[in-house]
Amino acid sequence: MKMIFQQSYTKLPGVFCLELLLTKGDMNMELMNCYANRELSWLKFNQRVLEEAQDPENPLCERLSFLSIFQSNLDEFFMVRVGSIYDQMLVSKNIRENKTNMTCEEQLHAIFQEVRTLLRCKDKVYLNLQRELEKKNVTVVDFHSISEKEAAYLKQYFKTELEPLLSPQIIGKKQPFPFLQNKAIYAVAVLEKKGNEKLGIVPCSSEVFPRYIMLPGNKNRFILVEELILHFAPEIFTHHIIRSKTLIRIIRNADIDPVEGSNDTDVDYREEMEKLIRKRKKLCPVKMEYSRLMDPSVIAKLCTYLRLEEEQVFYSEAPLNLSFLGKVRDMLRRNRSLFYPRRVPQRSADFSSSRSVMRQIEEKDRFLSFPYESIRPFLKLLQEAGEDPNVVSIKMTLYRVAQNSKIVEALIEAAENGKEVVVLVELRARFDEENNIEWSRRLEDAGCRIIYGLDRLKVHSKLCLITKKKRSKIEYLTQIGTGNYNEKTAEIYTDYSLMTANPEIGMEANQVFQSLCLGQVVEETKHLLVAPQCLQNKIADKMDAEIEKAKQGKPAYIGIKINSLTDKYLIQKMIEASQAGVTIELIVRGSCCLVAGVPDLTEHITVRSIVGRFLEHNRIYIFGTGESQQVYIASADLMTRNTRRRVEVGAPVYDADIRKRIVGMFRIMMQDNVKARIQQPDGTYRRAERTEPLLNAQEYFYEQAYQAVRSEAQKKQ
Repeated sequence: MKMIFQQSYTKLPGVFCLELLLTKGDMNMELMNCYANRELSWLKFNQRVLEEAQDPENPLCERLSFLSIFQSNLDEFFMVRVGSIYDQMLVSKNIRENKTNMTCEEQLHAIFQEVRTLLRCKDKVYLNLQRELEKKNVTVVDFHSISEKEAAYLKQYFKTELEPLLSPQIIGKKQPFPFLQNKAIYAVAVLEKKGNEKLGIVPCSSEVFPRYIMLPGNKNRFILVEELILHFAPEIFTHHIIRSKTLIRIIRNADIDPVEGSNDTDVDYREEMEKLIRKRKKLCPVKMEYSRLMDPSVIAKLCTYLRLEEEQVFYSEAPLNLSFLGKVRDMLRRNRSLFYPRRVPQRSADFSSSRSVMRQIEEKDRFLSFPYESIRPFLKLLQEAGEDPNVVSIKMTLYRVAQNSKIVEALIEAAENGKEVVVLVELRARFDEENNIEWSRRLEDAGCRIIYGLDRLKVHSKLCLITKKKRSKIEYLTQIGTGNYNEKTAEIYTDYSLMTANPEIGMEANQVFQSLCLGQVVEETKHLLVAPQCLQNKIADKMDAEIEKAKQGKPAYIGIKINSLTDKYLIQKMIEASQAGVTIELIVRGSCCLVAGVPDLTEHITVRSIVGRFLEHNRIYIFGTGESQQVYIASADLMTRNTRRRVEVGAPVYDADIRKRIVGMFRIMMQDNVKARIQQPDGTYRRAERTEPLLNAQEYFYEQAYQAVRSEAQKKQ
């Protein structure tokens, strides 16, 4: 099939789009087979998370975690992605998604259908896990499974501990329908009095009373507080007859960003962000869940009050909020067989603990692989920089940081030591805004210079630059990472950290920070890949180089590991490369809008996803083979939001040893046959065929880290 590629530019700021056109007579439907809808692809990812909750090979308590993650993922999906689609519909119902050509309405309909299927599966998984917990003497009870003594205890508990704290409401002319908090649980009862029906509502989520109530005795038997409140609804609405009752939970749109490009220079950006956070909590509902079958007329009435359509309402047999499963895990903490074997990030063999980290980086590029290796060398680097008399400045971008961040504390200490500390704090890091606002205040109070990013562009890069001045010579130490500067996630996310004294990379990193300070973007680079101006195009150029090799009959290869693939321009480049005969191996954890294995189009492309114990988060770009092979690590997924609407940084790996190690790790991940799923030509995912030897890439890398420490210890003996 002959294809013509045509470049076209839109008028949207910072957006470049490459359109793929077919010659006359070709069928667009054939090309459509290469594309998957972003939202539906993400739901397939969350299905893979749910499969981990199903998998009997995972320890019981880890399966509980996967189930809880599945729900929190789905909540955020509705709050952000579904909320965004609804916002688009307010602009125009004719807006179409640019890969599958679906309208907003078509996308929502497909999403709701798929979610309904997933929730039925979730209910089955919860029921199975509940049975497994009972075997371990942990029981979530209801009033059908308790003794008379336990029932009496719960009634007394309700009367003395709960009822005085409740705030019930009957909906009427003088008591309008209340505002329902996002993700909070409410008991809803249909009340009858003198032939008239009304709705009664009782909030069940509160910091004042616990989520669950333990029953008397030594056994781990408990009831969820919302079930207790619902059961005693007749005790709350004493002057009414209870016709039916249920529990409901609302998910609200949280897709809100600051108004960019404001000309009001007197506005305090941090204060504006705080206002926006408060506003987010009051956005419109996009989903309602309920736990008891109700008369359709009651559901319709709730939909009217909440301005929801029927297809936005979902029935759940499992509890509406599964966060309590974390407490269940705590109950079973002593039984280590119910958890993954304990793994601790190991000391990196790339660093000597007895020598200065700065000196080691000056001698040779250094590399860390999280969570397998400890983040301590980087923390030590910041501490040394804060004390070194030759260091004049430390500059860093912060997107998400830990609650008690040692990294931020090191920056504060450096500022107090008289170093110039420049920190870009991205206040638009979704759902981490409040934490970042607080840290920005503390950094500012310590004397750090704080900047908040650029209009229309989030700063998502993971970049740290240490500048030294020896006599009259300027020297740089640069760290480029794939993950956030967060000690907690460094223990559970797979990420890379590259540290180099390469002066050219240092100068380009300095250029990035200078541009950020001036509210500008980097226009051109030689070494670094810097979005939005010179990442997408440079990746495309490298793909073009592989296409030319393939056309000349030479070995041509592209290997990419990312969290998501949605950038249509780069997807089209991959299709073109596949048609030219380039071998393309993709490891994409989440959304993947490219369908591999389609004859004549993507048959030279494979896509796999790894969902396991640790969250796959590192990004790798590999181009070519042999001695000319180029390897990059980056903060950017191949999503249009990353390549064109964010400041991202990718770095070349020039050190031969580190390059070999990263490529080796990529190859191991491609061989994973335990936690990997392989995408099929119809867009579905199947587990990799389990052949001996079995290979779990994450466990393999951890064992390597332990072995490196053991080998070093043996050498010293």
